[in-house]
Amino acid sequence: MPEESLTTNPSHQIVRIDNDVHRPTEFWTPAVHDLLKYLESVDFPYAPRVLGFDAEGRETLSYVDGESGKEGWYKILDDDGLRKFAKLLRSYHDVVASYRPPEGLEWSNGARGLAPGEIICHGDFGPWNIVWSGDEPAGIVDWDMAHPAKPEYDILYALEYAAPFRDDKTTLADHHFSEVPDRKHRIKVFLEAYGHTHIENVANEVAEMQRQTGQHEAYLAKRGIQPQAEWVASGDLEEVEKRARWSEEHAELFLGS
Repeated sequence: MPEESLTTNPSHQIVRIDNDVHRPTEFWTPAVHDLLKYLESVDFPYAPRVLGFDAEGRETLSYVDGESGKEGWYKILDDDGLRKFAKLLRSYHDVVASYRPPEGLEWSNGARGLAPGEIICHGDFGPWNIVWSGDEPAGIVDWDMAHPAKPEYDILYALEYAAPFRDDKTTLADHHFSEVPDRKHRIKVFLEAYGHTHIENVANEVAEMQRQTGQHEAYLAKRGIQPQAEWVASGDLEEVEKRARWSEEHAELFLGS
């Protein structure tokens, strides 16, 4: 059957064949499969199902039909879509709270097991990884970065892109807003929909999360994982630090939300 490419990243080819997604495996694949199988066992409807491996050794997952990628950004621009985005994350966190992975499984950040207060976060809960059917979320994809962390990690990660924690020029050019949004309002809407009414010093918390993602990127690059190795080689960690400092230096845009 013909292959339909689902990514523009030549170092990590993901293709669709019929209604199956074929993806390259990595060292964290056994851990992610265990998580996805748990989600299937509790009938969580928003995660792909593990189907096995193909003749080339690629993992095969069920295809989640709908709009994602760039289109996912547009779905969260208004308050209604933003609330659904937050409630989707909460629904995952509620379900995964009871998951206890086997100690030997290694996640993408090298962690094994769960520390007190941790869950397995999605780790990449951005609007591009949400599949929509019309105005309703239909699924969450790309679970590669799942790893143990406190739930706030996913919340802060989502807020970085949903608020967003970017300057006005980047917000308009790259985050698809038609005008500069009220970031405090958007944080409030997201947190209330999630059920987490307030985060003290949210700008500093997001900056810390941004640095953690940089550490995660550096770890993967050190292990030779692409595209992280290429990103680090091209100076991306310096850009990550610039974004974290920007979040700290512009706290007035976000505090009081």
